[in-house]
Amino acid sequence: MLPESVASIPKAELHLHLEGSIQPSTVCALTARHGVTITEQEVRRRYAYRNFLEFLETFKWVTSFLRDPQDYALITRDLAEYLLSQRVIYAEITISVGVMQLRKQRPENNFEAILAAAEPFETRGLRLNWIFDGVRQFGAEAASRVVETAKECASKSIVAFGIGGDELSVPTKEFRPVYEQAAALGLHRLIHAGEIGGPEKIREAVELLGVERIGHGIAAINDPALMDLLADRRIPLEICPQSNLRTGALALQLRRADAQMKNHPLPALFRHGIPIVLSTDDPAMFHTTLHEEYAHAHRLNMTENELLRLAQMSFDFAFDRKHSQIAS
Repeated sequence: MLPESVASIPKAELHLHLEGSIQPSTVCALTARHGVTITEQEVRRRYAYRNFLEFLETFKWVTSFLRDPQDYALITRDLAEYLLSQRVIYAEITISVGVMQLRKQRPENNFEAILAAAEPFETRGLRLNWIFDGVRQFGAEAASRVVETAKECASKSIVAFGIGGDELSVPTKEFRPVYEQAAALGLHRLIHAGEIGGPEKIREAVELLGVERIGHGIAAINDPALMDLLADRRIPLEICPQSNLRTGALALQLRRADAQMKNHPLPALFRHGIPIVLSTDDPAMFHTTLHEEYAHAHRLNMTENELLRLAQMSFDFAFDRKHSQIAS
């Protein structure tokens, strides 16, 4: 059982996709709004994957029902309620602006609805900031349009630019001008790397793109020199254990088809001195909660003190440093 000292403290979450937080009941509400009947049981069946590409297909399916600003407002309110239930007081939430653009939506309108839906939760003690996300397989030109949209939205609550999707699809070097564009706007930079790709994807992200945090990064366990670099430069890994298990990323990196949660390298990475921010990634789609991720870490024999340090790190490495000492 998770120690009460860990369960009860306020927490932050830094690797969390808005679109991956849509609970089955909310998916049904969205589909009904658009004239499609679907059961929660069918959603749960779809929320099961044998590998990363199957997960991407399901992400594509569920986001197909996000068609107007009101849809984004609905899922924002649901996510905010969930975060409060997890004792989260600060979160940096990733929005797939690249998907909005692919579907010929107006991201500015969607984002305006998201901000309006999130605002009332500040009075309840929840502060939210936003990361505008491109999709790697869509290419550098599409990613550049995401950065341009962040500029047009001109909101101080947009704290970073990132790229998710299939990290094996487009060479890292092609995104260098995009990350320079983001840096010129004062946006922090991050990327998904070393999830299904090898350690070289992490190293490229650091050396070519100048990223400040790495999404997932569990491939680092296979490269001791890279682990040293991450520890020395204090570049955090956004670790999402249940996600890694359910997408098959853990089995891939450990090169064993029978990989289980007990095999996750979280403790080894943490004890090497690499900053870790524990997160859920897509909590609804991976059937997890932030509380459960801390419980996973505890079952991996991380001590109470280590868990408390994990909780503090998510504040320390937030891009909004005003909240860096909230958990103290």
